[in-house]
Amino acid sequence: MPTLPRYLSTALLLGSLAALDANAQTAQPPLNDSEKALHVLNRLAYGPRPGDVDAVRRLGVKRYIEQQLNPDSLPLPPELAGKLSSLTTYQLSATQLYQQYGPPSFPPNTATPEEKNMARQRANKDITPQTHFSRLWLATESPRQLQEVMTEFWFNHFNVFEGKEWVRYWNGEYEKDVLRPNALGNFRQLLGAVAHHPAMLYYLDNWLSSGAGTPEAKGRFKGLNENYGRELLELHTMGVDSGYTQADVISLARILSGWTIDEKGMKDGQPAFSFNPRRHDAGDKVFLGQAIKGSGYQEGEQALDILARHPATAHFVAAKLVQYFVSDKPEPALTEKLARRFLSSNGDIKAVLHTLFESPEFWDRGNYQAQFKTPYQYVVSSLRATATPVLNVRPIDGVLNQLGQPLYGWLTPEGYKFSEEAWLNPDALLRRINFVNGLSNGKSPIARSDPPPLVPGSAPGSPPVAAAPNTAVPIDPQQLLQTLAPALTPHSLGTIGAAPANLQVGLILGSPDFMKR
Repeated sequence: MPTLPRYLSTALLLGSLAALDANAQTAQPPLNDSEKALHVLNRLAYGPRPGDVDAVRRLGVKRYIEQQLNPDSLPLPPELAGKLSSLTTYQLSATQLYQQYGPPSFPPNTATPEEKNMARQRANKDITPQTHFSRLWLATESPRQLQEVMTEFWFNHFNVFEGKEWVRYWNGEYEKDVLRPNALGNFRQLLGAVAHHPAMLYYLDNWLSSGAGTPEAKGRFKGLNENYGRELLELHTMGVDSGYTQADVISLARILSGWTIDEKGMKDGQPAFSFNPRRHDAGDKVFLGQAIKGSGYQEGEQALDILARHPATAHFVAAKLVQYFVSDKPEPALTEKLARRFLSSNGDIKAVLHTLFESPEFWDRGNYQAQFKTPYQYVVSSLRATATPVLNVRPIDGVLNQLGQPLYGWLTPEGYKFSEEAWLNPDALLRRINFVNGLSNGKSPIARSDPPPLVPGSAPGSPPVAAAPNTAVPIDPQQLLQTLAPALTPHSLGTIGAAPANLQVGLILGSPDFMKR
């Protein structure tokens, strides 16, 4: 019998050829009810859990979509809510995280190397794993799947890098208190919340920016910093080649000078964001052809208003949504339709998504099972399909690192790409197969608590001993087939059915069908 990796690699190759043949067909019938259910679970969610396809069929896809667009109507399961409440750092505000975990001086480059190292170790021990647990628990267990999908979407849109000093303390709180609550809300409110958050101010250096000649433009605060202004235009709102100029970048940087982090106030429990008029360029500006009267803090709010309602912003956001939910190559007609809805609804994200999910393009068979999953989507959908509990986050972090998509780990502001060309390569496929092989045989450390808890010793007065760890159990291939049946082609079903039972789960999760959504 061939080894599992070789067996799976052969199946992948044959399955890919079969998929190419299927895509070459011209006559494509509409999706049936089971396929529609799987489609919404793959696009609005991170794939089905056992029983989900049947549940969505019974509920109806339209009602499922409405529920997902209104996440407050879906209470979190008590077990999930309890796990989240057990994460002590997950409950803290940005100010509290600074007070409890930061080095004794701010910014970190003014602390001693020993102070910085101790603070970093404490953050890596407490904040980082709890942030990762919260993301993965919600992605795998929350019934509010679209909210989680959009939270990830917006994190990439408004990316911050966990590895940049203070961002590691704040990125989880940024996701929890800024991105998730606004993921299906109003774009202008989301844009403003991002602009005020210390993770973004620190990541793109706006907290250092000072207007030329202002009273406190000295030392580390000397000079205008254009980083945030440039990315706010290029990546957060209008997009590249949308008509703005370098003069607009400079004007926006001047407008946002003085938007900073109040390190002294945080020590006393004050909010992290502060506007410092002594570092703000108070002169009049022209931004995107509009006069901005020097008025201090309100200049920034006026600029955000202009950007949020700009047609280029509507088009840029619409194109990214089409690329994520429909096709790697945004369809111009649908993009224009969503852009018009964005403008007419004043940036109502829910309204734009509702229009997208009602579009013929979304339901076109040519877009069914047609998008290659990112590493994160693949790992999370595997955990969901197999109902694998996340008891140990470190092996997931390790797998995502190997696959090239570590959580919160993209260095530059554009965030991770969602397209097939960014992720499809032979080495990545082999790494995915190795991951699901471990998941399928019941040996995955993901479903083992690490370390196991201590329990009383058997003899009176004896020291406590380590309890037996929670251990994963092998996945039932028949249950997995039932969960994923609408995704599997006849060719894949034949290959899986002809394989020994102990290889079937690996073949299902390593199939080209499951690699796509």
